[in-house]
Amino acid sequence: MAQARFKMSRKGVGQLLRSPMVRTEMERRAALIEAVAVSISPVGGPGDPSPGQYKASWSTTSTTRGGRNRDRATATVRNSSYYARWVEYGTERVPAHHVLLRAARAGGR
Repeated sequence: MAQARFKMSRKGVGQLLRSPMVRTEMERRAALIEAVAVSISPVGGPGDPSPGQYKASWSTTSTTRGGRNRDRATATVRNSSYYARWVEYGTERVPAHHVLLRAARAGGR
């Protein structure tokens, strides 16, 4: 029986990680995560001076020079609202909503 042999090319792996195919997949997953995050984002009540601002502040970006070594395609989902971290992690008075965490679990497939 013949054995298959494989020799990894670091250059080839780098090209794959920056390829349009991988970037497209990262963008697809980020769009799913953003859609879930928007759908589960809390909206302030009647006393809130800017209801819906958190929900409207979601955005997605992508690049082929991401990662720790700037050598792979990445996509990032973020909320630009100044209080986004308080919504995500909570405060001593407000419970954590974990919107991005729940969205990544639900939409990252």
